[in-house]
Amino acid sequence: QVQLVESGGGLVQAGGSLRLSCAASGRTFSDVAMGWFRQAPGKEREFVAGISWNAGASHYADSVKDRFTISRDNAKNTVYLQMNRLKPEDTAIYYCARGYSRLVLTEQVNYDYWGQGTQVTVSS
Repeated sequence: QVQLVESGGGLVQAGGSLRLSCAASGRTFSDVAMGWFRQAPGKEREFVAGISWNAGASHYADSVKDRFTISRDNAKNTVYLQMNRLKPEDTAIYYCARGYSRLVLTEQVNYDYWGQGTQVTVSS
């Protein structure tokens, strides 16, 4: 089993920043890709960012490119999402997920374990 616990969410004004963390325990973390997804009220969950097993590659949704940065520390079994220049449309529950493979994939079916999520609210 793998447990993923997100933290760092909260309420922030538009233009502000937040840093999300996802701590993993249990089975292997360091040899698989990790991803961040989000679900806004009334919308389906969507891919936000992903990072390969060794942080050699990352991929972002167009809506967050150049504002968000994903990183990981395999020694700490933790993946991060630095979110800058936040917008009200970034308001959502943010989930981290463990990938099946080493490569970054955007489809949710390619992720096998999910955290409970952390709420991010951006006020205008």
